Amino acid sequence: MSAFVNSGYFNLVADSATDDEIEQLINRNQARAALIIPARYGADVVSRRPTDVQVIIDGDNSNSATTVIGYAQSIVAAITPNASGVVFAPVMRLEPRVWYNPQLRSTLFLVPGLIAYISMITAVISTALSVVREKERGTMEQIRMAPVSPVSYLLGKTIPYLVLSFLSALLIILVAMALFDLPMRGSWLHLCGAIGLFLVGAQAQGLVISSVAPTQQVAFQLALLSSFLPTFILSGFIFPISSMPQAVQIITHVIPARYFLVALRAIVLKGAELSAFWWDLVALGIFAVVMLTLASARLSRQWRASDR
Repeated sequence: MSAFVNSGYFNLVADSATDDEIEQLINRNQARAALIIPARYGADVVSRRPTDVQVIIDGDNSNSATTVIGYAQSIVAAITPNASGVVFAPVMRLEPRVWYNPQLRSTLFLVPGLIAYISMITAVISTALSVVREKERGTMEQIRMAPVSPVSYLLGKTIPYLVLSFLSALLIILVAMALFDLPMRGSWLHLCGAIGLFLVGAQAQGLVISSVAPTQQVAFQLALLSSFLPTFILSGFIFPISSMPQAVQIITHVIPARYFLVALRAIVLKGAELSAFWWDLVALGIFAVVMLTLASARLSRQWRASDR
């Protein structure tokens, strides 16, 4: 344990004694790996009998899992004799076990990220452009004069794109299951709920952009800057959040795709229960409520201004 912690590559986050506790820690993303030391380890080493040390690794991120295996193997191979002169290396072997993605296939890591990436872009851009298009064509004033409330207008603008974005996300999953053997180990109900929360927040973000942007070109640029780059760089899709600078890690807490990816991988790859990712769904719900409140407030203000 000292060798792993002192290496600088690992942090000790918990001391567990049961398989269920280890599974919960990994499913909740509180631990990326678990070091299993058998009860007979000390006696075997002293008596120079061969012994194994196991490392269980979360394989939902194939890149991180490969790195963890390399670090663990180098640490075990570099263990030096202790003060009593007992040499550990010849009698100790490391047995890595990768959960959820034993073959470390990059497809199982990339597909959930692509779902978040494509869904975020399509939902934000389509919603933002649909409202701004009304401004450019001059039909927004006619809509405001019609007996339509801001809430009805918001629902009319978002529901069609919500359905299309939802169907596209499910289509990506079905195609990945057919072509790339993507597993579906969790609940479809949980999956649909996570996708729905994520898309509602993304569309609300598009409505906020549409209330600010004067033209479709500006709306398109704002939508790309607020959805494309954060989802690609700061969500954990490509770069692990734990390897980012501390200041950047703080910024990632306001990126909805971060929470969506955790929930999506927990459902699809791990088959985890709701207790393992409920906080990520709460975070998506909070983001959706905040964005919907901002969009409704700005649209209501514009509605009242046009009435005067």
